[in-house]
Amino acid sequence: MSEQDKHSDYFIPVEFEQFERKIYDLKQLIEISKGLNSTLEYNTLIDSILLTCMGQMQLLSAGIFLKKDIGLDNYFLHRNYKGFEIEHSREFEIDFRSSLIKFLESKIKCYTLDELQEPMVDKKSLEVLNLLKPDLIVPLSSKGELNGIIILADRITDSKFSDYEMDYLLNIAALAGIAIHNSTLYEMATTDMMTKLKIHHYFQTVISEEIERCVRYERPLSLIMADIDHFKQFNDTYGHSAGDTVIKQVAAKIKESIREIDIAARYGGEEFAIILPKTESEEAIRVAERLRLSIEEEIVEHNDLKLNVTISIGVTSFNHDLDSSKQSFIERADAALYESKNKGRNRVTFFK
Repeated sequence: MSEQDKHSDYFIPVEFEQFERKIYDLKQLIEISKGLNSTLEYNTLIDSILLTCMGQMQLLSAGIFLKKDIGLDNYFLHRNYKGFEIEHSREFEIDFRSSLIKFLESKIKCYTLDELQEPMVDKKSLEVLNLLKPDLIVPLSSKGELNGIIILADRITDSKFSDYEMDYLLNIAALAGIAIHNSTLYEMATTDMMTKLKIHHYFQTVISEEIERCVRYERPLSLIMADIDHFKQFNDTYGHSAGDTVIKQVAAKIKESIREIDIAARYGGEEFAIILPKTESEEAIRVAERLRLSIEEEIVEHNDLKLNVTISIGVTSFNHDLDSSKQSFIERADAALYESKNKGRNRVTFFK
């Protein structure tokens, strides 16, 4: 018996095991692709990407840098990060013009933090990563552009990433980059570019879906309608650009005042709508009053002007006996809004 025959029983099982692993990993990638492409909702997608990386690589910490909003260029650490202990008062931002971004765009591969130190001409561009101390940095790209950076740390097994694992992570990153690109396109199609709130058509679609869930699961649903007081005067007195500034500022306050599951939309002109799933009337009134007060206290600055703005708000909750359609639900919130207007503005009215 030759020396090769003696050891053939040893070599075949190892090769077969590696072959089996590759098949298993390919099947996993198919499932990951299905999972990432099953939603266009941005925050849900980010959570799915981070949890996938953590599960596949046995990690305790994962985060992702993305462009914060449509029209912005810099990369910010998304708030859905996992495990990293960070200073919450600080914004973790990477300038899109930095040498770090240019370097990551030049070659898409996994990097350790040490591997990035030497090629960085601008050491300041690594300041944020040096604070977070990730074990691995994984660039995301789609359509030839960098659209995100995944950072990973605190591996449970305390072992280094192998070349095979880093290649596998790059495959996940490629799928994630495409999913984020598709989600961004969807966001652009459903977002009002001035206010960064949802467009009217999207609002109409979502409110129908939320009413269906409300009826099916017998859970509460509330609706807020808001309108900027004396808005025509802003336009007539200070010009349309001042009016646009007021609308943007009010929209920003609305975004600050609601939860991730709430849907805020520009209903039309200077009117806004907020859908509050799983929210009883008492809580909806509190949200509305908090929003009204925050806008009343805000000073809107436009050029050399300092403008005081107030809003009138109408609130209602879905009523199974009264609301035979979404139209009646919206009309009741609208009626409450106009009652606020008629009673002197800058107030919240609930339609019983």
